[in-house]
Amino acid sequence: MKNIVAVIDAGGRGSALVDAYAKSDKVDEIIAIPGNDLMQINTKKKVRIFPHLKTTSKIEILKICKEYKVALVDIAQENAILAGVSDLLRKNNFKVFGPSRKAGQIEWDKSYAREFMLKYNLPAPKFWVFSNHSRAEKFLKSKPEQPFVIKASGLAEGKGVIIAQNIAQALNAVSEMARFGSSGETFLIEEFLEGEEFSSYAISDGKTFQYIASAQDHKRVFDGDKGLNTGGMGCSTPPLVINSNIQNQISDIFNRTFEGLKKENRPYSGILYLGGIVAKNKVNIIEFNARWGDPEVECILPGIKNDWFDVALSIAQDQFDKTKVNYNGKARIVVAAASKGYPGDYSNVKGKVINGFDNLIKTPGIKLYGAGVKEVGGRYLANGGRLFYVVAEGKNVIGARKKAYEALEKVFISGENGENLLHYRKDIGYRDVARLSK
Repeated sequence: MKNIVAVIDAGGRGSALVDAYAKSDKVDEIIAIPGNDLMQINTKKKVRIFPHLKTTSKIEILKICKEYKVALVDIAQENAILAGVSDLLRKNNFKVFGPSRKAGQIEWDKSYAREFMLKYNLPAPKFWVFSNHSRAEKFLKSKPEQPFVIKASGLAEGKGVIIAQNIAQALNAVSEMARFGSSGETFLIEEFLEGEEFSSYAISDGKTFQYIASAQDHKRVFDGDKGLNTGGMGCSTPPLVINSNIQNQISDIFNRTFEGLKKENRPYSGILYLGGIVAKNKVNIIEFNARWGDPEVECILPGIKNDWFDVALSIAQDQFDKTKVNYNGKARIVVAAASKGYPGDYSNVKGKVINGFDNLIKTPGIKLYGAGVKEVGGRYLANGGRLFYVVAEGKNVIGARKKAYEALEKVFISGENGENLLHYRKDIGYRDVARLSK
């Protein structure tokens, strides 16, 4: 009997998971819903995609899982968790890697998450929750001039956070919450913390957990952390800001979080993301995500030495206490290549040929994960905001970064007057490059 794995995701995160499952001798075939055109490039194993579906198409997903007699379903995308895809599949006796909707509320409801942190004495910035704009504006006007973070409570594809440097910007950010629809109906005003951010990951089956690794994401669209927030423009691992003291704090946060969720009758099964910030040698929680981050997964998952199918199945079967996850700790860097204009309007890029992409696929020492790329007649076309991810490994972040950027030099999207419409940050990993260069 074949072992078929279903991955519920469309982008680079799903591509990295498809690659990880394809490496397993125990996996015969992979289904990706909706998937993307580049998920096949890293493996000879069959990858079926369903581009007409959404990650929230839970009835159709259930039908597909029944039809193909899927051995394991990996719920990799946050909207699928919110929609209760994992709950429906478990109810129908499928083995699932990913939290229940109830446990996943720690991501999809940021006001709940902050109240949870307060209840279990987890380190976090001061926060205030609002669903009324005039009250929020009155609150801001009562405060002295200072930076604030304005955050949509619901899911907003990583773009629902606005850093306001002064009261005028904060008032404008409050009005911007309407742009996120129902996700912004409730929103938070948070204390701004000055420090260095990181992302950490732990896996749990609801009873026991293991810390895996950390990375450093780069959210802003332009070099030097300028411009709008995006879903992530790249990351590096391991982040040197995490020393033994910081690591101890991270482990304690994970322990108290998993224990707190158990007490709340929300046992957490799957991967949990801790987005943190180090300020004055103390960790504060920016947010939790109920799944892998993107592009952090492209950075970390290649470092897990275990058969990933074995790890995920042990979670799905509540047997994680018998598994030891081994991580190689090597330096890796991921650069996200995007359509120029992302995260805003990039409509003039959509449908254009990505030149040099064939050569990029064949570049030695480079791993390539697809996202918003469409293959038509052997040509690769831009079909989204973040298009693809280049992953390189090295002795340290300096060596890994050199490989990644040398590979990207071969790729471009032609615009008017020779303009390159392929955009990527040129400074991924800059903090640790600076540390190592001293």
